[in-house]
Amino acid sequence: MDVTKENPACQALPPLDSCKPREITNALRPKVQHLKVVKIQEEVGGRRRYYLGPNEEKGTKNLAGFRAGQYLSITLQIGNMRLTRPYSIASSPREALEGFYLLTIDRVPGGLASEFIHDTWQVGTEVTASEPLGSFTYEPLRDAKTVIALVGGSSITPFRSFAMAVADGDEDCDLVLLYGTRNLADTLFQQDLKALEAACPRIRLVNVLSDEVAEGCEYGFITAELIRKYAPEGEYSLFICGPQDMRKYVDKEIAALGLHSRFIRNELAGEHFGPGQAADYPENVAPAYRVTVRLAGTEQAVTAPSDVSLLRTLETAGIAAPSHCRSGECGWCQSRLLSGQVYTPGSAEGRREAELPNGCIHPCCSFPLSDLIIEIPPAAQ
Repeated sequence: MDVTKENPACQALPPLDSCKPREITNALRPKVQHLKVVKIQEEVGGRRRYYLGPNEEKGTKNLAGFRAGQYLSITLQIGNMRLTRPYSIASSPREALEGFYLLTIDRVPGGLASEFIHDTWQVGTEVTASEPLGSFTYEPLRDAKTVIALVGGSSITPFRSFAMAVADGDEDCDLVLLYGTRNLADTLFQQDLKALEAACPRIRLVNVLSDEVAEGCEYGFITAELIRKYAPEGEYSLFICGPQDMRKYVDKEIAALGLHSRFIRNELAGEHFGPGQAADYPENVAPAYRVTVRLAGTEQAVTAPSDVSLLRTLETAGIAAPSHCRSGECGWCQSRLLSGQVYTPGSAEGRREAELPNGCIHPCCSFPLSDLIIEIPPAAQ
């Protein structure tokens, strides 16, 4: 039986003997994407828009497709340090087909990666990135038809992509953006989001200002009462993305709403700092410990500050450790703790139960509580 005669959609498929599954898989989900900066634009608050296109000379001819809400893990070589940083994609999924990703990056004072990028990236700079990663995406079988985004500061980035996908018809939901900033002048993508709101009835932007009273804006913080004000009758999903302090505040407000947990979605929490501030952090922890690192048949001892993640310690020592999300979620940095004790914040605990008895740790969110011996896998090149 010739199935192409029964199903016209199959007529566009190549003959089976010409299909190359490995090549198709590598095109859709490449381990490495070789990119280059094609355009740079200044943004509010010292931020910059970096447009990245394929670096055909290095072998990347087309950009991998993505879902709104995903991120790229960017590899940086700074002196003897090889490290990665995750950056949400701000462009629409359709624009990847047109040949570019948009990343918006703050210059964080004292920020190793952000200052390096602002100081060195220019048009033509070659950039190494992962495939699009992350699960902060809309899923119709799980999420409600209305998504209310609770956003703080520059964390609006993935929601620009989300809003564009809704406007393009690539995501079938209504989107309400409760966007918290200090003032209107500090809002990122304000003109872009207002234009999308005007063009698409399924998008609504609500600016929530903590330090300024402005016409058409809410004043104060994102509270349970404010969420109820803009929520529809019936079910809705909450997508939350913002700095740690904002999340702690919003978590308490969300608890009063009585939503089922499947309707509450959190973006990557970001790198964890200040473990000593946690209520369950043990007492009498020394300032630093000796960590013996085993990697690909070699062994190296480093001094690890107890208030710095093991991943940062490894990077500072010039050890190329694998990493992507830096939040304890993806498991890419998973290593084995051979001896000693570490502290992992509860909010960053992304290990499966089956991994715990086997000594598996995520260095990106593990802090030493004693001298350690750890075994890490080699970083992907």
